[in-house]
Amino acid sequence: MRLGTDKWVVGLLCVGLVFFVTDAPGAEEAAVRPHILWLDAEDANVNWFGCYGNPAATTPNIDRLAEEGFRYTHAFANAPVCAPSRSTWITGVMALSMGTHPMRSRYAIPHDSIPYYPDLLRAAGYFCSAHGKTDYNIGGRPDGQCWDARGQHVWQERAEGQPFFSAVHFPDSHESRAFGNVDNPRHDPARQRLRAYHPDVPGIRNNYAHYADAVQRMDQLVGQTLQQLEEDGLADRTIVIFTTDHGGVMPASKRFLTDSGTHCPLIIRIPEKFRHLWPAEQPGMTVDRLVSFVDMPKTWLSLAGAEVPEHMQGRIFLGPDQEPERTTHFAFRGRMDERYDSVRAVRDKRFLYLKNYMPYVPAGQRLNYLWQMVATQAWQAHHRAGLTDAITGRFFRPRPQVEELYDTHRDPDNIVNLVDCPAHAEILERMRAELRGWQLEVYDAGMIPERMMARRAAAKGTTIYEMVRDPERYDLEAYLDAADLALEADPANMEKLLELLEQQDPGLRYWGTAGLRMQDSLCSDAVAALQTLLADSSHEVRALAAWTLLAGGHVQEAAQNCLIELLEDGSYASLLVLNVIDHVAEDVQVYLPAVQNAQGGNYVDRMKEYLLGDTR
Repeated sequence: MRLGTDKWVVGLLCVGLVFFVTDAPGAEEAAVRPHILWLDAEDANVNWFGCYGNPAATTPNIDRLAEEGFRYTHAFANAPVCAPSRSTWITGVMALSMGTHPMRSRYAIPHDSIPYYPDLLRAAGYFCSAHGKTDYNIGGRPDGQCWDARGQHVWQERAEGQPFFSAVHFPDSHESRAFGNVDNPRHDPARQRLRAYHPDVPGIRNNYAHYADAVQRMDQLVGQTLQQLEEDGLADRTIVIFTTDHGGVMPASKRFLTDSGTHCPLIIRIPEKFRHLWPAEQPGMTVDRLVSFVDMPKTWLSLAGAEVPEHMQGRIFLGPDQEPERTTHFAFRGRMDERYDSVRAVRDKRFLYLKNYMPYVPAGQRLNYLWQMVATQAWQAHHRAGLTDAITGRFFRPRPQVEELYDTHRDPDNIVNLVDCPAHAEILERMRAELRGWQLEVYDAGMIPERMMARRAAAKGTTIYEMVRDPERYDLEAYLDAADLALEADPANMEKLLELLEQQDPGLRYWGTAGLRMQDSLCSDAVAALQTLLADSSHEVRALAAWTLLAGGHVQEAAQNCLIELLEDGSYASLLVLNVIDHVAEDVQVYLPAVQNAQGGNYVDRMKEYLLGDTR
């Protein structure tokens, strides 16, 4: 029998009260259960820390923590941006598996069957607190409801003898701290090691140094929290974890599935009294186990002796209940703020495989927030001046290939695509198969457009999580097959693509249209079919059909009118329409009145400001 959300929480807390009685002062278990302190900073990948090999970094407190603990060398975020990453963390379920992968979307999940990990810790008798950002990207439940208290050092408020779990968030390394004037950083710009894809220009080099200042400030606050733990006499019983919520933060890192966007620090300090939990012989050693962020909630629950639900999708990587090491890590990219994209990643300890489901858009689509950074502006100016090369200019061009494969040992900046290298054909095939298997295993909810996904679930009065697990409402295998057919971009597939356009399922019509978008040229039958789709019941299909026709130079007026009508009618796909207009129109004059009147919230407003301004 399922309990409602409130009943679930009350039930867990009742169990926790029983558990807590056994943990009263003097009880044997109180002496052995660890406190857990999770220090979580924003955005920075491994390259911003001294203990991970950056000689120009000033991170003494985090470096000391690594000397006193264990430094993991292969820890990776499942999403390269905060909200989907934290959605995965709080539930132990991939955001992509719940439909919470689009940035700041707040779609509901079945809270009666998916508790947050602090609920389970509280049921096990732990006092749970959080400080700072939550940003779980989930609707139907307030973020703060799962915590006993909010505040930086509120572990001091727990009952006597009660173990605590405290998540302390540090915003001081956030992307926004890389904004502003970069002319006089404390760190030396000349000592900064630039990524190979960044041109060596002052605006970029100075911005690196400016952000290193921000990471130093974050490190100081980490040190203060650790000092407070010492002063409270709790360090010898507290497991301390330090990580970031994803990678970043220079342009082409945060939001992207290359290593700079997902490879994160993970440091765990375990006191002597819990040495049976040590993952290596002595503190100060490195651990090369592959850790995916989805593994963390299960692991913290296991260390605390709490219930670990079967629906959690990670693997316990530490402690007596640890599970076999994963061989691959998986990650995903969906809509990022006002821009649409769809990418999946597979990573083992050496190779990184990416699959681009929208290769016809550049990686570096203009994003309001990212473009506030001097480095991004300087990079774009350098590119527009014709000064970039095949490597430094790739960010601003449509992706030349659907698939990417990188040897991260030889190519840490992920610039040499090995997908066409015969010597790596076996690795490529293996990773392709692993990706498909994983997408089926977790019910990849991103294989139809976002609003189509949300509207379909809402029409049946259910959550996206539940909808994508019903093959009658979400035929994932059919979508994966259709996507693969589309991405082949093979003229020989024209007849099969046209058949997709006739399917009742708008998700299949969408992939058929995407397949035509991938073609270099269109036959008369394809043009006629696309004209018919300009009146399709799905607004996403209509928008993509118009995009395909405009990109190929066909029936321009009809395609333009389709986009204009969608905006004038207040389409639920208005954000997608504005993206299409940006990609197809050098001059927005024909769309100007419709763009000015477009409705749809903050992200629509950002696109309007961009399209109507002089920043293009």
